[in-house]
Amino acid sequence: MIDFNFNKIAPKCAEFGAVLDSERIERLNLYGNLLLSWNEKMNLTAITDPEEVLYKHFYDCILFLKHIKLNNGDSLVDVGTGAGFPGMVLKIMRPDIKVTLLDSLNKRLVFLNDVIEKSGLDGVETVHMRAEDAGKSPLHREKYDIACARAVAALPALAEYCLPLVKKGGSFVAMKGASANEEAVAAANAARLLGGEKPTIICETLTGNESRAFIITKKISQTPTKYPRKPSDISKQPL
Repeated sequence: MIDFNFNKIAPKCAEFGAVLDSERIERLNLYGNLLLSWNEKMNLTAITDPEEVLYKHFYDCILFLKHIKLNNGDSLVDVGTGAGFPGMVLKIMRPDIKVTLLDSLNKRLVFLNDVIEKSGLDGVETVHMRAEDAGKSPLHREKYDIACARAVAALPALAEYCLPLVKKGGSFVAMKGASANEEAVAAANAARLLGGEKPTIICETLTGNESRAFIITKKISQTPTKYPRKPSDISKQPL
């Protein structure tokens, strides 16, 4: 079993109140080992070096907690969760929140269900559904305090997939890279039409001078019922 050396990042995480105790480290190590094991059978991540997994997956996702306030019992949906980043990491770090891992590809959710079962986590579920269908479903529309997504689509399109899932007073958080400023400008109109404020940006630097930006859009009014549109319309005619 690989040891991902979480003690390397523990002091940095502790600076913003993210405590890597023995239980969290055990679960994260298990998650990392399952990720690399399953990755031999299916494409979950191109990052397979343990140190890169530590910084570019785990630390990257834990940084979410530095800038986004999560209250006890908050509900979070990770849209296009893929291998579970950031939703599964956030659940391990904050067992008190309720997490929904949403993805259109079921085999990824089979992997995540294995992680959930072997980690003994409660209050986390996987949902096999396209984001635009979830945005129309009474089970998911405007039901979440936070909707987040990590590098899923261009921000105007991503806002249309995510903001319909967020309650009034909640937030949509997109994790982006170097193009964050341009994307935030491009998505300002989409945010307004979907019931959000103008997006704000918080930047961090990861290893190797890679940039990580958290683009945060607060939901201030209900999303009009015509959104989200069909995927073809979202991609061809961004808001």
